[in-house]
Amino acid sequence: MSPEKFVQVEKVGMSFDTKKGKFVALTDIHLNIRQGEFVSLIGHSGCGKSTLLNLIAGLTLPTSGVMLCAGREIPGPGPERAVVFQNHSLLPWLSCFENVHLGVERVFSKTESKQQLKERTTRVLEMVGLGHAMHKYPGEISGGMKQRVGIARALAMEPKVLLMDEPFGALDALTRARLQDELMKICDATQATVVMVTHDVDEAVLLSDRIVMMTNGPAATIGEILSIDLPRPRNRIALAHDPRYMDCRSAVIEFLYAKQSHPIAA
Repeated sequence: MSPEKFVQVEKVGMSFDTKKGKFVALTDIHLNIRQGEFVSLIGHSGCGKSTLLNLIAGLTLPTSGVMLCAGREIPGPGPERAVVFQNHSLLPWLSCFENVHLGVERVFSKTESKQQLKERTTRVLEMVGLGHAMHKYPGEISGGMKQRVGIARALAMEPKVLLMDEPFGALDALTRARLQDELMKICDATQATVVMVTHDVDEAVLLSDRIVMMTNGPAATIGEILSIDLPRPRNRIALAHDPRYMDCRSAVIEFLYAKQSHPIAA
């Protein structure tokens, strides 16, 4: 397994059977993701971003082509590929600790003691800044804190790949910015391989090593891939005045709104 091809997507196509016939969502997708790389998927609604993320997660299987992770074919979902959705999906009758511990127990109960499972759960909650709130219930915490629990739950499984589907899309701008900064710190500390779906150009440029820009659907494919040559760790205030940041931002906007202008529905 080459670290340069930690996740491999080769000649992948995805279609769905509908009442109106076959719908081709993705066609001829080629993508290699390096170990420890942060990749964002961006494009207009209906371009297949979430479909591609679900394929990497193993939640759906491709109609054609090959999907590999760490040199092995992706046969379905697995703990080495953890997903964080926009909807945090916490169980309201369990505390933050219990929501995370539930997943930890399922993955590590055969190899770790009860004390080790508790320590693992506590450690990841502290990593996302929720050590003080781990025994509170979802109804007692803010939306941003709920999303942190979702991220902690995914990180607790020590996944090889962290998959995020617009994880901050439902949050207000200030909370979103705080969680983006937290995510950067976590990624720097863990060297996680991350694939994230986003609609936010600034978010993609701030967080990513590369931005994968999708063409409009149906039969969407990868239009362009932009490398973000900005040093880490990144500071959003400093980057706001960095001409390299503005060049990257402009390149994504040009692709989305000039090269792939989304048609207005009649």
